[in-house]
Amino acid sequence: MTKAILTAAALSAALLSSTAMPLAAEEKTEFKLAWSIYVGWMPWGYLETSGIMDKWAEKYGIDVEIVQINDYVESINQYTAGQFDGVSATNMDTLSIPAGGGVDTTALIVGDYSNGNDAVILKGEGTLADLKGKPVNLVELSVSHYLLARGLDTVGLSERDLDGVINTSDADMIAAYSTSHVEVVVTWNPLVSEILATGDKANSVFDSSMIPGEILDLMVVNTETLADNPAFGKAVAGAWYELMGLMAAGDEEVLTALAEASGTDLEGYMAQLAATEMFYDPAEAVAQASSPELPGTMTAVAEFLFDKGILGEGAPSADFVGVAYPDGSVTGDENNVKFRFDTTYMQMAADGEL
Repeated sequence: MTKAILTAAALSAALLSSTAMPLAAEEKTEFKLAWSIYVGWMPWGYLETSGIMDKWAEKYGIDVEIVQINDYVESINQYTAGQFDGVSATNMDTLSIPAGGGVDTTALIVGDYSNGNDAVILKGEGTLADLKGKPVNLVELSVSHYLLARGLDTVGLSERDLDGVINTSDADMIAAYSTSHVEVVVTWNPLVSEILATGDKANSVFDSSMIPGEILDLMVVNTETLADNPAFGKAVAGAWYELMGLMAAGDEEVLTALAEASGTDLEGYMAQLAATEMFYDPAEAVAQASSPELPGTMTAVAEFLFDKGILGEGAPSADFVGVAYPDGSVTGDENNVKFRFDTTYMQMAADGEL
């Protein structure tokens, strides 16, 4: 999954080039969600093909279409341009693209956090501190870039201590690693698993399990659309947690379907799930969204984005975008809240009220 982010200029261009009018926030009966390939988001495709989403949508008298978009960044761009009512995205990319672009967005479902799916891989013996003076290949301005920055900070280093960061497409990452001049790569699963399986001196020196809860995988939706259509939130949450129950119970038919849809076998998919902290229980998702650590995480993410110049067009500071939390607190600008963690529908699922 390409967890990458756009510059403000690129986002503006994407919005201007869109031929679709933004979906109006009003009471309606038809909704569209977009998703892309990633271990924690495969359930969205299954909800569509299995009929589970249709069942829950019918219960609330609405229609919800779930559409796979092959390009992750493009899926977020299309949501931001108003072509979808929601999209699967990380917390970082939600802050930088729709929220930074002025689209008020709510995290409806906190699905999981990366717990080892993203990793810094050094070729040969050594530790994270040995990255000093070495070039690092990664997808620039992505979650990989953020992971590298967080890792370097733990050993008193920064990007300035490296011999540069080389922007490398995820499609080219395995081939790049096999070349003699590439010494360090930062990437995500399934690429991490493939590189480590080569046995070519691949040494994972830092991964997302060391920053638990910082790389969150979400289903985010338009805030006004959700406010005007609570049935939408109920249907989506109901469908999601029905499937989470099947996955948590180890339903082999479901898990095999998810594996095949993601291009691997059951064993391969289960290995990726092992590096993913899935919130099968909605109460666990509520706890994550309400975590006292989350505001600090989002502040660090905002600082990273601002430092890279991608926290919204002309952002004057890392506090440019306000992020609201379930307890009513806000980080960033309280007068520009564009990203909200709302536990309403996850709590309804936990309470059996859907």
